[in-house]
Amino acid sequence: MTGEQRRVSRRALLAGGAGLAGAGVGAGALGVARERRPQRAAFGDETLPFHGRHQSGVTTAPQAHAQFVGLDLVDPGDVGTAAGVLRVWTQDAARLTRGAAGLSDTEPELARLPASLTVTVGLGDRVFRASALAPHRPSWLTALPAFEIDRLDPRWGQTDLLLQVGADDPVTLAHAVRVLTASVRRSVRVRWVQRGFRNSRGTVSGTMRNLFGQVDGTVQPSLDDHDELLWDDGREQSWMAGGTSVVLRRIAMHMDGWEALDRRGRELSVGRRLDTGAPLTGNDEFDAPDFQASRGGVSVIPASSHMARAHRRSREEQFLRRSYNYDDPPSGAVPGSADTSNSGLIFAAYQRDPVRQFVPVQRRLAEHDDLNEWTTPIGSAVYAILPGATAGRPLGAALFDAGGVA
Repeated sequence: MTGEQRRVSRRALLAGGAGLAGAGVGAGALGVARERRPQRAAFGDETLPFHGRHQSGVTTAPQAHAQFVGLDLVDPGDVGTAAGVLRVWTQDAARLTRGAAGLSDTEPELARLPASLTVTVGLGDRVFRASALAPHRPSWLTALPAFEIDRLDPRWGQTDLLLQVGADDPVTLAHAVRVLTASVRRSVRVRWVQRGFRNSRGTVSGTMRNLFGQVDGTVQPSLDDHDELLWDDGREQSWMAGGTSVVLRRIAMHMDGWEALDRRGRELSVGRRLDTGAPLTGNDEFDAPDFQASRGGVSVIPASSHMARAHRRSREEQFLRRSYNYDDPPSGAVPGSADTSNSGLIFAAYQRDPVRQFVPVQRRLAEHDDLNEWTTPIGSAVYAILPGATAGRPLGAALFDAGGVA
């Protein structure tokens, strides 16, 4: 046996196939190699566009996992730094959403499966306090009015920037958030991270359910109405054309008290059947509710139920709901609460103008809603969701052009 043959034999042995002779060695070695080769993922290769008139992650079908990240600028008065952060995020998000590594990615292997990744960016009102941008602040970009039911925790309050990142795979999601936040660490500070989930892809179809077991998000604006109710037309601020707004509310759900309520009581509080999601006056989730129907002089759908109170009173009182459940370690859910869980809803509502569309509904719910006994809003923030980026124009380009920022 030559030296070269001995080296080949050693390599074959180390590869795990060399106990057999002749043709069997070759077949065994190939078989082992095939077994060890990574299998193609059943899901994970799907990509969603990053560039376009609108940002993805608003009307996109919600992914199974999401992180909402609130960040503050180290120097909110430095508009140039804000513009630089958005340029970096545009570059990295465009790469990550197509399954490529970020520009400074130290774990590029984790970027290979995009898993329907979307990155959506919003600006808080403090960004517009800089003199260059003050004239360009949308009139609705302000804190919501105080509602009596709120028990707001500063941990979940308004920030300068919002990163909303969604994906069908939690590893892809965690990696994308890390790349996006690490790349701008000298310019921003992460204030909070809200992690949410829905049912995994393929496990259910139709409207999601929250942790109370309710269908959540049945009533949505028609696709035909998005241009009027969702997307900004640029009339007030030309740079906002193609953007929208988001109201982000963190709502604690008191599971202990809810679980002590019988099923009939739960349905009356919501106004819908728990099994099908149908209005108490209907058979299907999407049946129109009949708020005038009564039995024995008693309304079938109580006027105080969540459904009745949330029902729009005018065409303007519509917004797109895109909510996620959260379930965190059971500490610090609500100050003074004896709850054994820390669960709830990250409620994201998108609309052209939250003052006209969201606030009237929320004010009505705050005045009285049967569900208020088992829910408490503990976080609240409002952001301008920027128009989409194009291949040659990063996120926020129109805003910074209007403000004379290079």
